[in-house]
Amino acid sequence: MIDLRSDTVTKPSKAMREAIASAEVGDDVFGDDPTVNKLQQKCAELTDKQAALFVPSGCMANQLAIKCHTNPSEEIIVEWDSHIIKYENSAPAFISGVQIMPLKGDRGVLDVNEIENHIRPDWYHFPKTTLICLENTHNRAGGTIYPLDEIKKVRQLALKRNIKTHLDGARIFNAVVETGVLLKEYSAQFDSVSFCFSKGLGAPVGSILCGDRDFIEKAHRLRKVLGGGMRQAGIIAAGALFSLENNVARLKDDHKKATHFAKEISKLNFVEVDLSSVQTNIVIFKTKFDADKLKMNLEKKGILVTNEGPDKMRAVFHIDVSDEQTEEAIGTFKSIN
Repeated sequence: MIDLRSDTVTKPSKAMREAIASAEVGDDVFGDDPTVNKLQQKCAELTDKQAALFVPSGCMANQLAIKCHTNPSEEIIVEWDSHIIKYENSAPAFISGVQIMPLKGDRGVLDVNEIENHIRPDWYHFPKTTLICLENTHNRAGGTIYPLDEIKKVRQLALKRNIKTHLDGARIFNAVVETGVLLKEYSAQFDSVSFCFSKGLGAPVGSILCGDRDFIEKAHRLRKVLGGGMRQAGIIAAGALFSLENNVARLKDDHKKATHFAKEISKLNFVEVDLSSVQTNIVIFKTKFDADKLKMNLEKKGILVTNEGPDKMRAVFHIDVSDEQTEEAIGTFKSIN
């Protein structure tokens, strides 16, 4: 099977498995795991933040950030199709007791004037706006990149209005390799930053949350509350370290495969692709067929994709999809009529 469902399906390479097997470990709950400590220090340096915290998932990283930056009955501003809204199971309300103000973006990019228009006035009838969350790259928009200039506009507004900012950077390295903008340049615009190791970077488990020392100390305590304390976590931290050291630059290969795939299937009469939205490793496309039936047909032919709606589908390219498999997937699409 050629698995294009997500870049989360990647499996650790032989070299990564060797790094995992030989990892030096300790008890991370006591702060004694040297591999976790090394990973956290490296991520703090990459983001130019004071500290970092290794967590099991990107969802936990985002929710820790929201909890640390807000108080119950406050409001956060988030793009309406973002991961925090679509795929985190109402966690901001359940965990932090906050309300979400969802704003419609253009390919995930919010208009700073719209953000300003939706910051609540200081009146007891309204919740207080205390946090703005951005997603880069934006999953449901098709892996689109949030331009640094637009991020800076949001940051300036947030500083002016005394509002915190958080970056859901689950796939931030896809933006880094495609634009040449350093991670620390992105992270400088945010009070906190999270990113995943278990997507395009190819590690089996884990995400990181970065911020200043007081923020991370609070997040560390809350990680315990949520059951996220891990013991000999150096086993999985080693995979994350390996991914940072070996799998960042190669993300560009995934982008090339996604672009090639998108261009080829866009020639088919049953597929519609906005090629300008294919900026990294994700291809969102529409089909004139029923998406469920097309998905099943493709699966029978050895291609796994996901549905994004009744006529919308998604294919994601990653380290475990070769150039030959990309061509095979294109050929399979061309065989459908």
